[in-house]
Amino acid sequence: MSVIEITKNNFDQEVMQSEKPVLLDFWAAWCGPCKMLSPVVDEIAGEHPEIKVGKVNVDEEQELAARFGVMSIPSLFVMKQGKVANQSVGVQPKQRILDMLG
Repeated sequence: MSVIEITKNNFDQEVMQSEKPVLLDFWAAWCGPCKMLSPVVDEIAGEHPEIKVGKVNVDEEQELAARFGVMSIPSLFVMKQGKVANQSVGVQPKQRILDMLG
């Protein structure tokens, strides 16, 4: 499955109403660590169709970033049934992200 761009307009449908766990990646174009993490997140999206993966650009979606209390990026959130099940800040190894989803 490909990565979905999450905005305040599709957040409820894509995240809150998702039957699959959702991995949310809060990022920005100017963020070096975000660029390091992005290929890992893309890889997870391609290898795990049982997970929905979304990216939130914090510069364009400040309201969503505030809603999640994002202070540092990259920030990852695992959403299950509309609730935050897990979260991390900073670049994480792929296995750590997969463990968060488990």
